[in-house]
Amino acid sequence: MSVFGSNYGYGGSNRGGGLRWIVALVIAVIGIVTYLTHTQVNPVTGEKQHIAMTVDQERALGLQAAPEMAAKMGGASDPRTDPRASLVDQVGKRIVARSDAARSAYADNFHYYLLNDPQTINAFALPGGQIFITRALFDQLQTEAQLAGVLGHETGHVIARHSAEQMAKGQLGQSLSAAFAIGASDGSNRGQMAALAAMMANQMLQLHYSRDDELQADGFGLRYMIQAGYDPTAMLGVMQILKAAASGGRQPQIFSTHPDPDARIDQIKQFLQQNYPNGAPRELTQGRKLSK
Repeated sequence: MSVFGSNYGYGGSNRGGGLRWIVALVIAVIGIVTYLTHTQVNPVTGEKQHIAMTVDQERALGLQAAPEMAAKMGGASDPRTDPRASLVDQVGKRIVARSDAARSAYADNFHYYLLNDPQTINAFALPGGQIFITRALFDQLQTEAQLAGVLGHETGHVIARHSAEQMAKGQLGQSLSAAFAIGASDGSNRGQMAALAAMMANQMLQLHYSRDDELQADGFGLRYMIQAGYDPTAMLGVMQILKAAASGGRQPQIFSTHPDPDARIDQIKQFLQQNYPNGAPRELTQGRKLSK
């Protein structure tokens, strides 16, 4: 009797495990097919991207999320009463008006905000054109051109549709993580560890792609700030400020969302050497010095 009971339990476990892997396979296939079939060609870069939303959806999503994001970081400073917030707004608008960004589908939807967070060194862009810089980062900058470099870089993220692209990758990663977790789960620690491993792999996958995004956004930022009349060597100054802040013991938050600073510095130096081996021309300015 005990033998039959043991065999029955073993067979049931096998059937249960097989069913879990079938469900996992279905989830994984749906996730992969959805990701692969939702593609669009970026009109600016010409790249075929896996994106699961339209430009209008990006714009609407960014506008909807902007107040919530601002509230989490001290709120947005009013440019009508804060000269620093006014400068962020002015420099951002100048970049759009004088660069190729003016011909993008987001041209009339760009907004630039100074957040009242004195601790978190960061700048980021939401889908569709909502761009933020924290007071902690702003106060580290020395010139208007450095501010233009930061805002131009974030503008490049929007133009390249990096946020929308990363959201699609995230959705794929979640599908694959969920599928692997369901298939590997057996109610034991082994199943839990398998789920954690799948989640970690998903995060590392997204980190790899975001490094490529940062290099591309730096390219846009350099081009846009030059078109707006700013000295591109200021971008090196931004990176040096960030590295100095990191060496002070507290890793700037911007390095978690904008990784691989050394590769970015190398690319900026190569760009400057190729385009301005004798230094930037006089018509490109560092702009005003930023008061502290």
